[in-house]
Amino acid sequence: MTKEQPVTIVMIEDDEGHARLIEKNIRRAGISNAIRHFVDGTSALDYLYNDQNGPTHGGPALVLLDLNLPDMSGTDILARIKGEGVLKRTPVVVLTTTDDKVEIQRCYDLGCNVYITKPVNYESFAEAIRQLGLFLSVIQVPEVEAE
Repeated sequence: MTKEQPVTIVMIEDDEGHARLIEKNIRRAGISNAIRHFVDGTSALDYLYNDQNGPTHGGPALVLLDLNLPDMSGTDILARIKGEGVLKRTPVVVLTTTDDKVEIQRCYDLGCNVYITKPVNYESFAEAIRQLGLFLSVIQVPEVEAE
């Protein structure tokens, strides 16, 4: 029995101004999914892995990830999410000010789904978000395999 669960958008962004702009553009693109905003990696990882309502326990998520966080590197978070365990298939969109080709390639190598450089061209961001909306509607909650 599969039940549809809405996808929670987990935004990890320490700049409040950027966070508001991102959320505004998500809403403008017609996406009404819940957004959980975290300003550092520690609290975001705690939510992702330990919160009873978080993705590990409570259904699918999409992560919007800034690389430059006050307490840890976004690439470390990306590596942890994509590395192993139940969140490995969680889509991760990197939204950051770094346009260094090596860093971008590293993020794709670690498994990020989309890499967007800030300040974002909001037309292309809105288009990426619309595509994510389609993505959100087709994300399947991984079935727990019976032993």
